[in-house]
Amino acid sequence: MAHRPERTFRQRRAESSDSDSTQEPFAEPGSPGEQANLGPAEEGLPSGGGRAEAAELPRRARGRSRGRVWASSRHAARAAPRLDGGSDVPVNIPDAAFIQAAYRKRELARAQEDYISLDVKHAFTISGMKKNTEYPESETDDHENIIPFTTKPQTLRQKMAEKTATRNEETSEDSEEDKKYQDIWEQQQMRKAVKITKGRDIDLSHSSKSQTVKKFDASISFPPVNLEIIKKQLNTRLTLLQDTHRSHLREYEKYIQDVKSSKSTIQNLENSSNQVLNFKFYKSMKVYVENLIDCLNKKIINIQEIESAMHALLVKQAMIFTKRRQDELKHESAYLQQLSRKAETSTNRSLAIDEKTQWILEEIESRRARRRQARVLSGNCTHQEGTSSDDELSSADMIDFQKSQGDILEDHKKIFEDVHDDFCNIQNILLKFQQWREKFPDSYYEAFISLCIPKLLNPLIRFQLIDWNPLKFDSIGLKQMPWFTSIAEFIDSSMEDSKKDDSSDKKILSTVISKIIIPRLTDFVEFIWDPLSTSQTTNLITQSRMILEEHSTCENEVISKGKQDLLKPIASRMKKAIDDDVFIPLYPKSAVENRMSPHSKFQERQFWSGLKLFHNILLWNELLPEDTLQELGLGKLLNRYLIIALLNAIPGPDVVKKCNQIAACLPEKWFQNSAMRTSIPQLENFIQFLLQSARKLSTSEIRDEVKEIILILVKIKALNHAESFIEEYHLDHLKSVIKEV
Repeated sequence: MAHRPERTFRQRRAESSDSDSTQEPFAEPGSPGEQANLGPAEEGLPSGGGRAEAAELPRRARGRSRGRVWASSRHAARAAPRLDGGSDVPVNIPDAAFIQAAYRKRELARAQEDYISLDVKHAFTISGMKKNTEYPESETDDHENIIPFTTKPQTLRQKMAEKTATRNEETSEDSEEDKKYQDIWEQQQMRKAVKITKGRDIDLSHSSKSQTVKKFDASISFPPVNLEIIKKQLNTRLTLLQDTHRSHLREYEKYIQDVKSSKSTIQNLENSSNQVLNFKFYKSMKVYVENLIDCLNKKIINIQEIESAMHALLVKQAMIFTKRRQDELKHESAYLQQLSRKAETSTNRSLAIDEKTQWILEEIESRRARRRQARVLSGNCTHQEGTSSDDELSSADMIDFQKSQGDILEDHKKIFEDVHDDFCNIQNILLKFQQWREKFPDSYYEAFISLCIPKLLNPLIRFQLIDWNPLKFDSIGLKQMPWFTSIAEFIDSSMEDSKKDDSSDKKILSTVISKIIIPRLTDFVEFIWDPLSTSQTTNLITQSRMILEEHSTCENEVISKGKQDLLKPIASRMKKAIDDDVFIPLYPKSAVENRMSPHSKFQERQFWSGLKLFHNILLWNELLPEDTLQELGLGKLLNRYLIIALLNAIPGPDVVKKCNQIAACLPEKWFQNSAMRTSIPQLENFIQFLLQSARKLSTSEIRDEVKEIILILVKIKALNHAESFIEEYHLDHLKSVIKEV
């Protein structure tokens, strides 16, 4: 271990009475006083010993003052300035009083912040310095070397007193110290800047001298010149330059072509301003369609509400008629049964009828009387009782119905009153798409607009159909409706070539009918249509025939599906009417012999009501399949109800009249085959009844009705049965009737 030199102690000189500001400068390096105090180990230092000693002294000072919290970077610069040979600035080391003041300041700061510092090394170092400076010769006890980890707790009054005392001291001390240290620090920085500037000047002057020394030396000899080598190098250089030039020419030509192409493209774009117009058109169509869809999405809710309200009103009215007819039929039949039982028992007691039945019977008779009076005024004397639809409403019910219908129609008018015509008028909407089809047909058909138009027009068409009732005689036809004419004009105005006959736009109308009209008509058939009403049936047949004709413009598969969707509910509704509304009672002949008896009148009315339904069913012969009509009209109605009623009737002109009406209802299309000698199988029961009636009438005085029966057999192509009957009863004068056929 190296020998440590002896410690030297310099005499301190007090400059002022304030211990905190007292400082003692170092002695100048190499001074006599300092050299006299050098130890033996420092005598052998070289000539630079003064500098080494000056450097050794700050190191000792730093060893004593390491870890001071209060020292900032500026204070450190002031307390330990760099010592060099050319500096005459004194370096001051803080004395014991200054250190003690700083220590007290730090302890007070700790007490005020109310925390325990973990930096115990500082406290130990300061404590050691204090003892070394104030009492260097005294020996310390073991209990004095204990490292304090916490400060002694103080009361609040002590803390406030110390804080007030130290605040004034710190203010005066810090101001003087800061000013002095600031001056020293500025001088040091200026000295450093001067030294750096001098060093740069010396380097620049040295480099300039070295450059000026370099001169051309003519004594240096160069190798001899070889012309071949020079020529070869020049040729190589020339070849490289030529290759480079050619590559530049090629690039130049390419750039020229690019410039020409760009100019041509610019000119074409400038000349063809249609691109901008096309973009504007597509953008306007996009915005228009988006606004249209947004408008229809908001209005479809109101349309559905009003559509449902109107449908519910019509259904309610139809249910009133149906329920009233069935209730009246039940009460009247029960009343007649009571009359029959009274007649069988031959009692003279009065028939007890409840008030409801009595009121219903009176209401029925009053409506019949009003209808008879109306027929007399109109001159219709051929009407048969039971063929009336009986769809009159009372005055109160009629007023209520008209008021509800008027309210619905008022709300119906308000749906699109705040919408521009371009978004609620079908003709204006189709005009937009017609412009697209005329200007850009390719994009029009590629976008499958023909599939989108029916969906866009769906709410608007339903809006126009809210007041449409296909069962009413005065209802407007579909071809006269605005939406129908607009779509027809849109299809006719197609700008396609004649080669493209299978245009997708031609399917728009059939798609609208299939998706909108047929479902609407199906609702009327299932819930509102009364098959017993001839007027409703006739109007429905007219609308259905027109719809199916317009719908037939599509392929066969679409036609078949559309027909099935419409005709299947029609057949189901007629079958339900046969099961629910047809009732022909059978009474004893004694009860029906008198044509004015209640039983006879009721039976007659029910027979003619069933015959009316038979006629209404067979009106569908051109729309419904033949097997469906024959099953419903002949199998379920004629053979099951009408023939049984005829068998129970008394033979005579009335029976022949009824048979003539039945034959008149049969479609002529079923008997157009000239080679046909026998009628259709479903008419066999009817033919047998005719032959039975003819046999009964031939033995009586009524012979003219026999000819009528033979004519009926001829009309329904029962020629073999007619010839057999003529030969059996020797009616030779009737053979001419068969020959005319």
